Amino acid sequence: MAIKISEWERPLLSLANEARMTDGLAPIPQQADEEVLALAYDFCEEFTAINSRSFSTASRFLPKPKRRTVRALYAFCRRTDDIVDRPAKGRAKAVQLRAALDAWRTRSLTTVVEANDPIVAAWTDARLRHRIPQSFAEQLFLGVARDIDVSRYETFEELTAYCYGVAATVGFMCMYIIGFASDDAFPYALKLGVALQLTNILRDVGEDWRAGRLYLPLEDLHHFGLTESDVDAGIVDDRWREFMWFQIDRTRRLYREAWPGISLLDADGHFAIAIAADLYRAILADIEAHDYDVFSRRACVSTWSKLKRLPAVWWRVKVLRPPRPNGAGS
Repeated sequence: MAIKISEWERPLLSLANEARMTDGLAPIPQQADEEVLALAYDFCEEFTAINSRSFSTASRFLPKPKRRTVRALYAFCRRTDDIVDRPAKGRAKAVQLRAALDAWRTRSLTTVVEANDPIVAAWTDARLRHRIPQSFAEQLFLGVARDIDVSRYETFEELTAYCYGVAATVGFMCMYIIGFASDDAFPYALKLGVALQLTNILRDVGEDWRAGRLYLPLEDLHHFGLTESDVDAGIVDDRWREFMWFQIDRTRRLYREAWPGISLLDADGHFAIAIAADLYRAILADIEAHDYDVFSRRACVSTWSKLKRLPAVWWRVKVLRPPRPNGAGS
């Protein structure tokens, strides 16, 4: 079956195509001290284990070189996001955050592997060695910068543009590390990246609200008779349940549509990406299991639950078949 491309996806795929076509081949990294690089990659592995158990678990199933490299990518992305982790209050604060983000952009997009920052050292080596188009990192910075002065999204289409910047770009960069068979992989990666970020948004409604942000599409809230006051009250009633069911159903559909694209990645990355998708999708089930309460608790998947899911995911990957070629043009 050919992949279905929704209208909101078309401009985002154009952005992806522009990013990968704009950049020429990245330069080969300068010969760096092997001990410095080893310590830098070790730091990124520890950093990932501390900051994201799900990503750490999924990436564990990659071959060691790719595992260490995607964790360097994670560390770079997490450091970038942490700069704007809290909303700016006042013009002066916004200017300060933008300056900090710009400074980090300059440092992290260098072409010289330096020893003074392990994340920069490992990420630079990874980016250049795997020829990751710098434009995807630039788009990531643009997406993250939105959090400085944008705290509401009127429509789902507006929200997916944000998801593209902060999540789909990460997936595209990860593709260059894992390896992919053809450009047909990009539409599937877009769907998965948006699904992962939507899952984060649904999980973190309460936390984001307390930080001054609301990522839920206002148009959808109003459609179900909800307002920002209802979110502030944190009351789970039938309107909220119907709203959340709609959001979760749409996100699950994206996971389903993204799944065949895993087969377009290099074989040694299939299981890791499948695990990542499955663990995040399981967060949606946990939200449902707790009556859609995302105000007083943060949905999660226990270690035991993660382990129990592995055999089923392994089998789904084993029977996975490639999608029809050139489906993106249908």
